[in-house]
Amino acid sequence: MSNLGTIATDRRTLLAGGAAAALFTPGLALAASGDLPAIRKAAEAGYAASVKRIQDWIALPSIAAENLDMEKGADYMAALAKDAGFQHVEKVATEGAPGVFATLDVGAKRWMGIYFMYDVKQYDPAEWSSPPLEARIVDKPGFGKVIVGRGAVNQKGPQAAFLAGLHAIRAAGKTSPVNLVLICEGEEEIGSPHFRQIVTKPHVLAALKKCEGVIIPAGWQSPSDGGVTVNLGAKGIVELELVASGAKWGRGPKTDIHSSEKARVDSPAWRLVQALTTLVTPDGNNPAIDNYFEKVRPLTPREKELIALAGKQLSEADAKKALGVEHFIDDLPWEKTLERLASQPTVNIEGLVSGYTGPGGKTVLPGRAVAKMDLRLVPNMTAEDSAAKLRAHLDKRGFADIEVNVSGGYDPTETDENSRLIKAELATYKRNKVPTTIYPRLAGSWPGAAFTSAPVSLPAGQFGLGHGSGAHAPNEYYVIESSNPKVQGLVGSTMSYVDFLYEIAAAR
Repeated sequence: MSNLGTIATDRRTLLAGGAAAALFTPGLALAASGDLPAIRKAAEAGYAASVKRIQDWIALPSIAAENLDMEKGADYMAALAKDAGFQHVEKVATEGAPGVFATLDVGAKRWMGIYFMYDVKQYDPAEWSSPPLEARIVDKPGFGKVIVGRGAVNQKGPQAAFLAGLHAIRAAGKTSPVNLVLICEGEEEIGSPHFRQIVTKPHVLAALKKCEGVIIPAGWQSPSDGGVTVNLGAKGIVELELVASGAKWGRGPKTDIHSSEKARVDSPAWRLVQALTTLVTPDGNNPAIDNYFEKVRPLTPREKELIALAGKQLSEADAKKALGVEHFIDDLPWEKTLERLASQPTVNIEGLVSGYTGPGGKTVLPGRAVAKMDLRLVPNMTAEDSAAKLRAHLDKRGFADIEVNVSGGYDPTETDENSRLIKAELATYKRNKVPTTIYPRLAGSWPGAAFTSAPVSLPAGQFGLGHGSGAHAPNEYYVIESSNPKVQGLVGSTMSYVDFLYEIAAAR
């Protein structure tokens, strides 16, 4: 998920990865139903088909950033939904890539919303140990058998495990304990610029309004203890480019010229660097955009309490190892880093592109320079207001010529700790003896604000057992057979979604 990034950070990033073979212990609702043995047997019998479902899905890489196979991706997603038993399935047109809306109505008392994405991040095959679209099954020391491929954990593996749960219920001759609304988009990895168009279509909105909440499937179990983090929200994001050019500036070259001309010609690249330095404090660690903190809501006493508890449950050493760092900002104490992670808005440079970047030198003075950036937002900031503040900040300092091209973004999310959704997640984890950390806010982002804000106004979050890692990176993987007794493999992950649906159906 673009952006479902870190939680202390998010256990997916923090604690490296695995998903495993531990015995699955059902929640009381599923156990009491008498359906468990048949569904478990069906899930085991469907294992090979579940693996192939993930592999086939990975083989079709819909990449929104490259406008690659978006229609094919939506069609494939629709076919997956129909195959899993959704009775009503439709592609939903937007001004960008199409979404998919589906419902499964079994006449149950309650409805549950499910969010999927069918797009994935870009990839460079040269950086991978096996081809990123072949979805090879390999043995990963300390984890077991894993599928390696782009989208394996973000999000096709966990999503396919959820679908496998529906297949298992039906194969066992049972019906889902709740009705389902599936909302899927193909632009999550570019900031979901058109997702709200899907959610607010009258018939989609009417279906969502019936739901207890919305979850996105996740595979974030820690390989060290099998633990998961339940996030009560997520940061928002603005994805954008800042562009400095001779053409727009009226100074400097309109195209690349010989670097000897720097003696008398202005440089758009240096122009961009100068603008960038105004956006943060000199150490680069704190936003300095005018009025950027104006709407930031401080941490509540309960959020501080949860962070303090998380600091005792989570390992600083594991976090640093997983992130490949030796120091946190200002060498802050561990708990303070967790507070910053949950409460601090950010201004980040994702990449800088200008002039010649190939082997050796080329001695050019570039006519254009681009900074790819993201802004992470906390309550009560909004994507629209934050982008406007950035524009005003640059204009005030004489950088009106620098383009601010926003490609996507959305607001932060917040979900009530006492909602039926969160209580059902915690109950399901607890009965499976899964160590659980409650954390105020995922430091990464997902378009859950489309669900938590008006007009939908539902609880929303992540749920699932199992594990994978490497989202947005080379050698992304999802564990299907685990050698780690602490965390679930594919069948256990599948059953965790079944258990959760039964928990939602029975929850008070």
